[in-house]
Amino acid sequence: MTELVVTLDLDGVTDKAGLMDRCARALQLPDWFGRNWDALADSLSDHDVWPEDAVEKGLLIVVRNWQPYAKARPQEWETAQEVFAQAADVASALTVALALGGSSEEGSDQPG
Repeated sequence: MTELVVTLDLDGVTDKAGLMDRCARALQLPDWFGRNWDALADSLSDHDVWPEDAVEKGLLIVVRNWQPYAKARPQEWETAQEVFAQAADVASALTVALALGGSSEEGSDQPG
């Protein structure tokens, strides 16, 4: 069975509030999601708030376009990585992967 893949696109995110909003949208977190590091850690490791089918299949979160945010807010990004890593340690069905490279359209202009 293949993992459920959720893309967390951080394009245009410049601060923690933006990161939390993107996480809430991408992961379809409940309205009561607190939009802070502890709430994110709790949500990532709590199967009850994961998208449908993720518990049975496993959840792969692919983080894209993270480099500008990481450069703009290095301390916040370091904390975000710690939260992702700790959640993945707690929830064995969770994998968080950082995508390298640019947009999904990259390479589309190469000769074929």
